[in-house]
Amino acid sequence: MILRDRVVLVTGAAHRLGRAMALALAGDGAKIALHYGSSSAAAEATAREIEALGVEAWPVQADLSRPESIVALFDGLDERFGRLDLLVNSAASFRKQGWERIAVEDWDAALAVNLRAPFLCMQAAARRMRESRREEAAPALVVNLADLSGLQPWQGYVQHGVAKAGLLHLTRIAARELAPAIRVNAIVPGAILPPPGLDPSSERWREIGSASPLGAPGDPSRVVQTLRFLIANDYVTGAVIPVDGGEHLLGPVNH
Repeated sequence: MILRDRVVLVTGAAHRLGRAMALALAGDGAKIALHYGSSSAAAEATAREIEALGVEAWPVQADLSRPESIVALFDGLDERFGRLDLLVNSAASFRKQGWERIAVEDWDAALAVNLRAPFLCMQAAARRMRESRREEAAPALVVNLADLSGLQPWQGYVQHGVAKAGLLHLTRIAARELAPAIRVNAIVPGAILPPPGLDPSSERWREIGSASPLGAPGDPSRVVQTLRFLIANDYVTGAVIPVDGGEHLLGPVNH
């Protein structure tokens, strides 16, 4: 897929990895629908950076835990761009919670954002993608962002891990359901960005990275490289690609 003048929706694009991906795709010429939840100032700042690259940016707020908000998001996308070529499901909630303290509301909240919302976004995106004219040999694309809790039993991340494991299987199911018009793949980042509040130059962050087989933390450019590979290679669908320095080989060493 060639991105120039194509329309990309990145959820959770105001900061961190979502922001890095949105900026990279804008640099490749795509028009960016830049979704955010509550970080309006960060979203506007990211949109200005994208517009400085000479492409269109549309910051749009939506509470992905509410299905009606997802409907409104895609209705707005129709009005603004009239097409969709690539969906990057990057938005997620992330909460550590002890087994005995998990209430029904906690379980439902985690799955609503981390599993149901990506499904609803894919469902809505697929309708638009099928209606958008493009070369027959260049299918549309969905890329889901998971994390290693979907592959490993992280202690204290029960509902989060279940949701991410579900997202990985949903990726494979969607890849089969939506082919050949739409490809669906997933990226599983490892130690790419330190948790909020942890200095990337800190010894603790270096320790986390050094626990992987490749012996060092990564950075967002590693995920961007993988995303660009998935965009460029129209013969890949249903793939789940860890970008983690090999951490998935060892088990939950840091969690």
